[in-house]
Amino acid sequence: MTARPATAESPGTVTAADGAPRLATSALSLGHDRTIVVRELDLELPQRQVTVIVGPNGCGKSTLLGGLARTIAPRSGAVLLDGKPLTSLSTRAIARIIGLLPQSATAPDGLTVRDLVRYGRQPHQGLLRQWSAADAEAVEHALAAADLHELADRPLDTLSGGQRQRAWIAMAVAQDTDILMLDEPTSALDMGHALEVLEMVRGLTAERGRTVVLVLHDLTTACRYADHMVAMRDGRVAAQGAPRDIVTPELVRELYGVESVILTDPVHGTPVVCPVGLAPRVR
Repeated sequence: MTARPATAESPGTVTAADGAPRLATSALSLGHDRTIVVRELDLELPQRQVTVIVGPNGCGKSTLLGGLARTIAPRSGAVLLDGKPLTSLSTRAIARIIGLLPQSATAPDGLTVRDLVRYGRQPHQGLLRQWSAADAEAVEHALAAADLHELADRPLDTLSGGQRQRAWIAMAVAQDTDILMLDEPTSALDMGHALEVLEMVRGLTAERGRTVVLVLHDLTTACRYADHMVAMRDGRVAAQGAPRDIVTPELVRELYGVESVILTDPVHGTPVVCPVGLAPRVR
């Protein structure tokens, strides 16, 4: 199934030329307080693909994600949505186009899975636009996409970590945006639950052609699920492209200070990073 194109008739959307990158940055700098974290970044995110942002702690991955979703204001430069500065759009309009699931999402005690997923429809509500059959359909679709129908009436705090994360992602799916961003969606999950979540996220591009942007820590996992990878170091892009084209021992050394051997996954054909030891420090 292909993505539904943005049209001028859809509230809060902008029209994109087919095949043009929907989201890009131009000389974007971002920071916290007086510290600049992301520096003069020029970046294009390919449409209808999974982009994974990787890099060492403190390199600016989460800050970049916040800038792309306009939760962090640019210090200079711009984030462009179909060529238009993101700052020119209203918060509600952006929420209809870009969905963001932050790293530490919290919900009130006793909230059920269905209640949480319903929150995803808030950007579509207004004084003249109340709850509709389309909203109910979007919630049911999101529950089905996350395989959560049997858990829909359970309180979130009774679920496993993987189930809770699927519920949060289902809320983002119900928001029905063309672009979905997730900051470390598998943090604190065991291998099985992490795989469950990533398979669900990967399926979103196949199911509707969404553009998905993930921040992940594990490089081998990122290689498996990324169509496009952005490797960051010190607030800048060290490399970007398909994982099999950019993930090399030299890149791993530059990013993490680790010597490695790069193998090929015999099932998926993607790079597998095997750490050997710490790289000698350059004096």
